[in-house]
Amino acid sequence: MGSRASTLLRDEELEEIKKETGFSHSQITRLYSRFTSLDKGENGTLSREDFQRIPELAINPLGDRIINAFFPEGEDQVNFRGFMRTLAHFRPIEDNEKSKDVNGPEPLNSRSNKLHFAFRLYDLDKDDKISRDELLQVLRMMVGVNISDEQLGSIADRTIQEADQDGDSAISFTEFVKVANFFLILVETEVSLLLRLVSNS
Repeated sequence: MGSRASTLLRDEELEEIKKETGFSHSQITRLYSRFTSLDKGENGTLSREDFQRIPELAINPLGDRIINAFFPEGEDQVNFRGFMRTLAHFRPIEDNEKSKDVNGPEPLNSRSNKLHFAFRLYDLDKDDKISRDELLQVLRMMVGVNISDEQLGSIADRTIQEADQDGDSAISFTEFVKVANFFLILVETEVSLLLRLVSNS
């Protein structure tokens, strides 16, 4: 399978993906190999079902939310480049990247892009706000029965109270940024697990 990965990914594509995502040549090759092993239909794309075949992701309480992040609105397939773009959001920023071209596009793994990505995981109805119910749903998915509904409600209320500046009892993206550390810790924990899962061959 390793030879299939290296022969089907052209050098030109590899360089473009490397430039766009910041992953190294060897990381891209390894992830391409994993991508092709997940591609049971051998059509160069992954479906939601392909992701659900990863046992650890299938049983993860946020598995569906993470899987959905790979698929643009209305799409049911993701190609390798889209797969890599999504993974790149949570690639750590390395010291040598901090001095890159300031006139170039913002890296996919920038704090701003990570925040937009995380916000979309919480905004279940895609109305550009996180309601108390959405926050409760995501928290419940993450902690299951380990915390009582009363405790979860208290966490959600406190989070909204701290973030909600316009008094609409919801969190906009601008407000989300102000309490982002709470959300990023939760999301980065889940997504780092995903990165480990998809890169295992």
